[in-house]
Amino acid sequence: MDDIVLSGIRSTGKLHLGNYLGALKNFVAMQHEHRCYFFIADYHSLTTHPNPADLHSSVRQVLAEYLAAGLDPDRCTLYVQSDVPETVELYLLLNMNAYKGELERCTSFKDKVRQNPDNVNAGLLTYPTLMAADILIHRATKIPVGKDQEQHLEMTRTFANRFNRIYGVDYFTEPKAFAFTQKLVKIPGLDGSGKMGKSEGNAIYLTDTPEAIRKKVMKALTDSGPTQPNQPKPEYIQNLFTIMEAVSPPDTVKHFDDLYNSCQIRYGNMKKQLAEDIVALTAPMRERIDAIMADTDYLHRVAAQGAEKARASAAKTIAEVREIIGFRPM
Repeated sequence: MDDIVLSGIRSTGKLHLGNYLGALKNFVAMQHEHRCYFFIADYHSLTTHPNPADLHSSVRQVLAEYLAAGLDPDRCTLYVQSDVPETVELYLLLNMNAYKGELERCTSFKDKVRQNPDNVNAGLLTYPTLMAADILIHRATKIPVGKDQEQHLEMTRTFANRFNRIYGVDYFTEPKAFAFTQKLVKIPGLDGSGKMGKSEGNAIYLTDTPEAIRKKVMKALTDSGPTQPNQPKPEYIQNLFTIMEAVSPPDTVKHFDDLYNSCQIRYGNMKKQLAEDIVALTAPMRERIDAIMADTDYLHRVAAQGAEKARASAAKTIAEVREIIGFRPM
C-alpha cells in the first residue's frame, strides 16, 4: 500500500444517487487497497461566503453520509479540511511561487468570473493553490479527478515541480490522476441532460423522503412515446433507462424495453416503477444516515480521529518544507 490516494469531498455536496452508485463505490473499495485520505473541503466553500450555522451543519451532514456509504475511519483517513491548519501554511508557501497570470488563465476561474462578476475574491483566484496544498500536504501520488478538475491537477504538478526547482530538491512527487479499476457508473440527471448533480438541480439525494423521490421521478422529461418499432431512444428517454439499469432488476428493465420497442410503453407506469425501485435502494442508506446523525459522540470521535491522523502526516510535510525553505529555529 505505497500509493497515497487523496480525494476531496464538497462540504456543501449532499450525496446523491450519482455519487453513491458512481465514484463512492470505488472509494469504498479503494480504502482496502491503498493509503487513502478523504477530506471534507470546508475551506474551499468560503469563496461563496456560507452562513456559519449552515457551514457547520453541512459538514456534519456530509461526514455522516460518507460514513453511512461505507467509508471506514479505521481503514482510511477521513477528516475535515479546517481541522488541519498545516494545509493553510502550505497554501501560503505555494502562493509565494504561484503567478497571477497562470491563476487567471485557469478555466474554472474564468467560468466563475463570468457567473459571479461581483464576487471575484482572492480565494477564488488561488483556488488551484489551495487544492495543490490539499494534495501535497500528504504528498499524495494518485488523485481521483473528474474532467473539470484535470487542469487543477496539472497546476498542482506545476507547483510541485517549481518548488523542487527553486529549492534544488526532489521533495514533491508529481501526483497522477487515479484510474478506477472498476468502470465508473455515470448516472444521468432527471431533466434529460448530462450527469446528475447538485448544481444542475436534477438530482435525487440519498436523504430524500420516498414522497420527494416519487415527485422528482414523475417530473422526469419524457414524450408521447415511439411511433415505430425498435425506434432509437432519444437521449432523455435513454437516461431514464440508464437510471433503471442501475437500480432495478434486469427483468424489470427488459420488460419496459420490450414495451418501448413494441410501441406499447406508458412512461407513467415506467416512472412509477423506477421511483419505487429507487425508494427501495435508498431506504437502508437513509436509515443509516439518520442513525449516524443522531449519534453526536460518534461523529465527534470520527472527526477527532481523522484530524489526528491527517495532522500527523501534514505536520511531517510542513516541518520538512520549512527546513528546505530555510525557516529554522534561531
